[in-house]
Amino acid sequence: MKKIAVDAMGGDNAPQAIVEGVNQALAAFKDIEIQLYGDEAKIKDYLTATERVSIIHTDEKINSDDEPAKAIRRKKKASMVLGAQAVKEGSADAVISAGNTGALLAAGLFVVGRIKGVDRPGLMSTMPTADGKGFDMLDLGANAENTAAHLHQYAILGSFYAKNVRGLANPRVGLLNNGTEDTKGDPLRKETYALLAADSSLNFVGNVEARELMNNVADVIVADGFTGNAVLKTMEGTALTIMGTLKSSIKKGGLKAKLGALLLKDSLYSLRDSMDYSSAGGAVLFGLKAPVVKCHGSSDAKAVFHTIKQVRTMLETNVVGQLVEEFTPKDSE
Repeated sequence: MKKIAVDAMGGDNAPQAIVEGVNQALAAFKDIEIQLYGDEAKIKDYLTATERVSIIHTDEKINSDDEPAKAIRRKKKASMVLGAQAVKEGSADAVISAGNTGALLAAGLFVVGRIKGVDRPGLMSTMPTADGKGFDMLDLGANAENTAAHLHQYAILGSFYAKNVRGLANPRVGLLNNGTEDTKGDPLRKETYALLAADSSLNFVGNVEARELMNNVADVIVADGFTGNAVLKTMEGTALTIMGTLKSSIKKGGLKAKLGALLLKDSLYSLRDSMDYSSAGGAVLFGLKAPVVKCHGSSDAKAVFHTIKQVRTMLETNVVGQLVEEFTPKDSE
């Protein structure tokens, strides 16, 4: 049985969206147990599942405007911290939260702990592509600044995840840059390119431009945390704007527009689904001793369900256990 700790109080739509997503996951997967951390009375308002779920009550929670490191130290009974503590103590196998990203990163690093040999865990998410296959991208903001050695390690981590969780035999790794030529980029990108090109364990396909990300140009995209986070939010904002503008145009377009939308309904749904990142799950802080996964702050029940599904797959494939073995120096065995 896979035991997953869930911060029921984190995110814009908590606890309703979190608990409704948990209800769906418990109905779909018979091999998981959920531990819900948060206000018991509020959680019970939405919890319909009665088996394989428990509530660990706490009145304390970390707010979106709390300073991450201070919040982890001072709010020892916060729902997010208790979930991370359960993982550390072994009573849970993974933790999920839609709350304060910085605080979850801090809880992951200081409570759960990083794998020995991983310099800086990276925040990684599976992003959508036009053909529906998606790509893994890191770092998405766990670290504002990175060295070439960090980016090289992100390529290894991302490739490992793509192989073991997404089932890709030989994932293509691309370096996000301002041009495809190997001479492009600032000193960080040039040094990283040399490291990736020299690593025969990676299927490095070279530099990748941001405009090609959704065209299945690579299976793993490597970026520094500042750039990766900016690209992530640009993609999210663009997708939301396109869908919102299209919907608004149809509503304002009169009868012809509505009839046209009716005829194109299947195609429009397909477009919506291809740009929907919620079905890919959450962002994994990869490189820690256990799965620590961040749901989007505005996650609905569907996104929470898919994040639990993602964590279930991570536990089923034992990707973290395999990663520990991969990074353990052979001479220490």
